[in-house]
Amino acid sequence: MGIVDNVHLIYRYVMKFSLRQLEVFATIARTLNVSEAADLLGMSQSAASTALGELERRAGQKLFDRTGRSLKLNETGMTILPMALELLARASELDGRLAGHDRPGPLRLGATVTIGNYVAPRLIERYRASYPDATITLSVGNTAEICERIAEFDLDFGMVEGQYGDSRLQFDEWMQDELVVFCGPQHALAADRETNIEALLAAQWVVREKGSGTRQALDRAMAPYWSRWQIGMELQQMEAIKGVVEAGPLIGCLPRLALVDALFQGRLVELKVPALALMRKFYLVTHREKYRTAGMNAFAAICAGA
Repeated sequence: MGIVDNVHLIYRYVMKFSLRQLEVFATIARTLNVSEAADLLGMSQSAASTALGELERRAGQKLFDRTGRSLKLNETGMTILPMALELLARASELDGRLAGHDRPGPLRLGATVTIGNYVAPRLIERYRASYPDATITLSVGNTAEICERIAEFDLDFGMVEGQYGDSRLQFDEWMQDELVVFCGPQHALAADRETNIEALLAAQWVVREKGSGTRQALDRAMAPYWSRWQIGMELQQMEAIKGVVEAGPLIGCLPRLALVDALFQGRLVELKVPALALMRKFYLVTHREKYRTAGMNAFAAICAGA
């Protein structure tokens, strides 16, 4: 759909409506629950229902499919949502300028576990140094969780460790990262200067859960050996994986960023494995139809300089 078509749709469906009605619609679209949306907006459930009903009446069609108490955006609602969010974002920026300040509005970030723990905090600190009054939130999850929330407009901007098959999302290569295979200091492989793949295939592994960027990259590296690869345990938390490997006979694989202290202190031992390609890329991810707010552009500029 081109820019002209979008403008026509905005005038046809949106320009007759109040920003409050659009805000109610957008919040219900995010929560899929009228009562929860009303609580978030500080209004009664009946007022939220009335606002949505008036919006649908003026549009001349429903924006949600209703099954009992369940709500789901229909095709019209999905078409209108990105435009409604853009108008709300622009209105917020306009309100700020009229109030005499020119600073980004609220920014909702998502990051995968490695980035959220080891990279995002310093980026957020740089952002806040430039915009100390800006409101910024960070949600941490695996790649699939973050991408799904961006696809549903629940987050503005994502920093992830792998790609995700959703045509609504745009992935931009950002920075490189390295995965490290490691064991405990008492492990039989700990003294090896280099570890061959046969030794690793004879061992039991503890790995991240499916859906994480770390697991995605490791699965690619181990694909030629899939039928012989012994995964003994899957865990979501990197600290738990490090603890299991330190205390027992399992092999692990995590980002170097997460292992620096443990390797330096000798609690874990890096295994050099020339046969495995363990470099990977981090990505910045956005929704293709989302309006790029001043906050998003400012944070993207900070990421570019990381």
